[in-house]
Amino acid sequence: MAQVRPARQEDLPAIVEIHNARLTETTHEWTEVEHTVTEWSEILERKQRRHEPLLVSEVEGEVVGWTTYGDFRDTGRWECYSVSVEHTIHVHQDHWGQGIGRALMDALAEAARQAGKAVMVAGIDSTNVESIAFHARLGFTETARMPGVGQKLGRRLDLVLMQKDLTTP
Repeated sequence: MAQVRPARQEDLPAIVEIHNARLTETTHEWTEVEHTVTEWSEILERKQRRHEPLLVSEVEGEVVGWTTYGDFRDTGRWECYSVSVEHTIHVHQDHWGQGIGRALMDALAEAARQAGKAVMVAGIDSTNVESIAFHARLGFTETARMPGVGQKLGRRLDLVLMQKDLTTP
């Protein structure tokens, strides 16, 4: 049985491993630079200072997935966006289809509601049809397609924006 809990410093190597797992072979994440434990240590500290969740899912003591959210746009400059957050979620491929992603997203959405957030946004590469379908099953609606706004692996990428209203049941 998977358990969702706040991430701790000792979870960072697993988070980084999951995050980097398909980085070089897919366009699912729009970077070609591998993530590091040092980088994630700083991210965890920043999230703790800002009271933003970084959650992990653990199965038999092993971290198998993680999720977090952050500002949608720059709320320091455009404070009216502060009711919205953009999230990311990653589950180890060996654990897809086991309800871990749903459990993580349910916990993240609840944390966002508790923080007074009204909208959760997902930015997804258009070729990541599994993620688009996953988000649709969770009640996210596609709100935009932005052609050619990214580039990775020698080709232009389209961004799909999906959102979920957290104020409705």
